[in-house]
Amino acid sequence: MKTFVLLAAAGVFLLSGCATLPPKNYAAFRQSNPRSILVLPPVNESNEVIAPYSLLTTVTRPLSELGYYVIPVVMADHLLKENGMSLPAEMHQAPLEKLRSVFGADAVLYITIEKYGSKYQLVASNTMVFARAKLVDARTGTELWQGRADTTYGGQSGLIEALVEQVMNKLVDQAHNVAAMASLQLLTVPGQGLLKGPRHPEFGKDPR
Repeated sequence: MKTFVLLAAAGVFLLSGCATLPPKNYAAFRQSNPRSILVLPPVNESNEVIAPYSLLTTVTRPLSELGYYVIPVVMADHLLKENGMSLPAEMHQAPLEKLRSVFGADAVLYITIEKYGSKYQLVASNTMVFARAKLVDARTGTELWQGRADTTYGGQSGLIEALVEQVMNKLVDQAHNVAAMASLQLLTVPGQGLLKGPRHPEFGKDPR
């Protein structure tokens, strides 16, 4: 949260794709009532090779704070690779019954990264993380939820400031910070993100 405050104060932070959307239908989600979630490494459609594991490391905290038990992502990634699935695209094709038998998760979260990284112009720079996701019941194969996050951080500045910002973005991996914002947008926006899980003190109190 400290990173969020610092970034928002330093420039323009835009969240699109959620403000005007109607609330989702959570009937299947409520019926399934998942307690544990397996997050598969994201499929990467961007040009940045670090994107999948950068975003992957940012989703555990919001899921846990929502009240779900999250299968440790490093362990899951290691086990999947040991079983011959070296790429996220291959992991996303794994049979649900196999994933459930190995990890014991109630639901599986599939994420696809559409854009990741910074775009520099003469007097401005924008860092973008665009991603879509779906949550699937590991027991029945029913899709419980789908969502997306189009998260952009950036701003206008003078030429010298823009050059300094480019250097700083590379030093601090600005895209990773924006990935954390994207995870929050994707998973926690009321009426668009996931419902609160069984470990949350407000479980069952989300608006219908």
